[in-house]
Amino acid sequence: CPMGIDIRDGQQLECITCALCIDACDDVMDKLGKERGLISYATLNDYNLNMALAGAASGQISPKLVRSPATGKLVDQVKHTNWRSVLRPRSAVYLALWAAIGVGMLVALSLRSPVGINVLHDRNPLFVVLKDGSVQNGYAVKILNMTSQPQEMILSVVGLPGATIMEPGASATSKDELRFAVQPDLVLPVRVFVRTAAEGLAAMTDFTMVVKSLDGQYSAETKVRFETPEVAP
Repeated sequence: CPMGIDIRDGQQLECITCALCIDACDDVMDKLGKERGLISYATLNDYNLNMALAGAASGQISPKLVRSPATGKLVDQVKHTNWRSVLRPRSAVYLALWAAIGVGMLVALSLRSPVGINVLHDRNPLFVVLKDGSVQNGYAVKILNMTSQPQEMILSVVGLPGATIMEPGASATSKDELRFAVQPDLVLPVRVFVRTAAEGLAAMTDFTMVVKSLDGQYSAETKVRFETPEVAP
């Protein structure tokens, strides 16, 4: 045993289930001309049955009780791990469940969008009121390109009346959309500001931020919240 434990003391915490003891025992049994299987993988139920057969109930375990006096072979009542104990209805159910999980993961992987978007609203400040009366919110955006080719991505805002979008320091003029070049199998982090007039908006308004490839083949979207000052009644 590479862990230096005595397997005759039963299952122990140090055991790493490498099965080297099983191989060693089978080699020794071959040299002694005895059948293999003295040490093997077994369930706890099989272990208890074998121990009961060896006289554990009386407090005195005797190997003679599990071997035939005539042939020296293990008696038929000894439980072994074999193909019959492996191929059980429970094993078939487990196999079907794992196969269903594997198929589900493959389907989800094949149906996932090759592009994605994650948006995080600024926590402080939640909004900024500009001198023209419009309100600006800041967002940290991550654009995912999971294709094998570089993509020209278009970022836009949907569902927020009169909204425009811009990058910090890029220009004083807001735009309806922004374009970003995203390399293959990479995530592009960007920071953007969304502006719109506060009239007619609630203190918290949900809208959609959309990213799509320039050719329109791929697209992704996520719900985002726009914060404005609360209007006193």
